[in-house]
Amino acid sequence: MKRKHIAAVIATVTAVVLSVLVAPAAQAATATASFTKVSDWGSGFEGKVTVTNGTSSPLSTWSVALDFPSGYTISSSWDATRSSSGQTHTFTPPGWAGPLAPGATFTFGFNGSPGNFPGLAACRLNGGSCTGGGRGTVPGAPGGLTGTPSSSSVSLSWNAASGATSYNVYRNGTKVGSPTGTSFTDSGLTANTTYSYQVSASNSAGEGAKSGSISVKTTTGGNGDGTRRAAPYLYMGWGDPPSPSTVMSATGIKWFTMAFILSSGGCNPAWDGSRPLQGSADANAIAAIRAAGGDIVPSIGGWSGNKLGPNCSTPEALAGAYQQVINAYNLKAIDIDIENSDEFESEVVQDRILNALKIVKQNNPGIQTILTFGTTTTGPNYWGNRLIERSAALGANIDVFTLMPFDFGSGNIYNDTVGASEGLKNKLKATFGWTDAQAYAHQGISGMNGLSDQQELTTPATWQSITDWARGKGLARLAFWSVNRDRPCPGGGVVSNCSGIAQDNWQFTRITAGF
Repeated sequence: MKRKHIAAVIATVTAVVLSVLVAPAAQAATATASFTKVSDWGSGFEGKVTVTNGTSSPLSTWSVALDFPSGYTISSSWDATRSSSGQTHTFTPPGWAGPLAPGATFTFGFNGSPGNFPGLAACRLNGGSCTGGGRGTVPGAPGGLTGTPSSSSVSLSWNAASGATSYNVYRNGTKVGSPTGTSFTDSGLTANTTYSYQVSASNSAGEGAKSGSISVKTTTGGNGDGTRRAAPYLYMGWGDPPSPSTVMSATGIKWFTMAFILSSGGCNPAWDGSRPLQGSADANAIAAIRAAGGDIVPSIGGWSGNKLGPNCSTPEALAGAYQQVINAYNLKAIDIDIENSDEFESEVVQDRILNALKIVKQNNPGIQTILTFGTTTTGPNYWGNRLIERSAALGANIDVFTLMPFDFGSGNIYNDTVGASEGLKNKLKATFGWTDAQAYAHQGISGMNGLSDQQELTTPATWQSITDWARGKGLARLAFWSVNRDRPCPGGGVVSNCSGIAQDNWQFTRITAGF
């Protein structure tokens, strides 16, 4: 334990400091306080704080407030009067200390526990920054830092820190970015390499404490990590479902988006709300896809049926339902299709889904989370914009925002798809502070082959143009509804097992595989 100084001795030694003048409030702007971790022995640590009067007049008094990270406490302190409230510990001069003379310093100390103390979350001198008291309060350390890797980049996100106007991203201790939002993509990295990240928050008072560090390993490279996916929808409960291995062999497609996981009652997931996760036609199809070298993304939600979002009462319960699906198939990605109004047009359910996906990301490092929702011809509508804004505010760390650019009633599908996607890009840039390239890399398109419900026409040539545009812009996902309909029936209208137009078998799937 650190010994205490004898008050009488200190009073004698420092008698020179006892000249009393009250420093004007403005002088506090040049007073500072600095924290040093003196030692750390694993189960505890010793810290000290030095207050420096950089003004030209004596400092009559001072107050230093230290915010500790969660889980850390002070067991004893010396040479200052301490009061504690939660994680905030406030120190003022002891009774024997007089005003702090110009240029003079005063040091006090404390012992804390446990060990391996990472540093202060925040430090305030006289209510302002410890780096120049009186100019305001620096933000605390951001929480919830997570990272999703590809072969050459790591997409980071974190929770907003109160009072922050910008953030600082550190890779292996070196600052690599200063975004204004709560996400950042660190690019140009080496495949199959582990990187360490921390984030701090800043405002006019200065930079706050760094977050705890996370380690993220980039993938091995190429398309094998599945972070960019051509994955048309396959539905085993409708539309004369084809053999997935036959389609794979004929087209070169490797991934499918499997529809639809719904509620089988309460917060229990099942295919179409009725077929079990194991022992069903869906599970057999997944096994066949994987045996042929492919993989799947389950689509949870959709337009029809009983959804998990409204039926699971809390984010934790909903995350648990998602986790059942993840565990059943050892998934690399999940798609939440939030198009129905009971989910999409509900603030409560939107937030529940986003918080559940945040939990999923924390519990399944490296999993890709996708949101799929409707759009206008110029980009997301009010509810789509809210979904994006809340994903940022809640730190949900969504990887891909996928639009469904069809059922507009009329128009040119290619132009409408590009217009909607450009609108989404602009919204993502404004919300997350991304560049064009970063925004495109977080986008997807889910079209409708042949005739749509509104009789809009997407020909194979149009879909080829959309695919070329999406590939050229670097979008993350390309899908269409559906492989079941990827067969010819000219003049057949909108039916479950063909496209309603003249085409070759699996022609849209073959084009999509080129993405």
